[in-house]
Amino acid sequence: MSLRFRRANASSGMGVADQCKDTFLELQRKKVHRYVIFMIDEKKNEVVVEKTGGPAESYDDFTSSLPENDCRYAVYDYDYVTSENCQKSKIFFMAWSPATSRIRSKMLYATSKERFRREMDGVHYEIQATDPTEMDLEVLKDRAN
Repeated sequence: MSLRFRRANASSGMGVADQCKDTFLELQRKKVHRYVIFMIDEKKNEVVVEKTGGPAESYDDFTSSLPENDCRYAVYDYDYVTSENCQKSKIFFMAWSPATSRIRSKMLYATSKERFRREMDGVHYEIQATDPTEMDLEVLKDRAN
């Protein structure tokens, strides 16, 4: 019976490594990371942390860390100042699926996204991007305000 469940789960989404949740909580609560990039490890059948960016890293550092030809999930902690001059922070979940990536990769990330996204409790906004312009810093600014 458990074997059947695992197969059904694999077809509807990958598992999530504990390290993903722990790293997300470090970003969310302790502000240890500016961003976290996640990838699907097909051998382990789960989503794992690929890279983290320190608090001093910029949005350009984050976007340049995403592969040009492969899909990824990411969370980015966006700091901004409101019109009332208050310091705020919003966490964005991004599903990066460039047009040039393999169809198998796009399918795998698309079918696993909801399950993985549910593990990231505390995300404020979600962005699905197939092109760098769809996740430009201006897009984050517009969504956060």
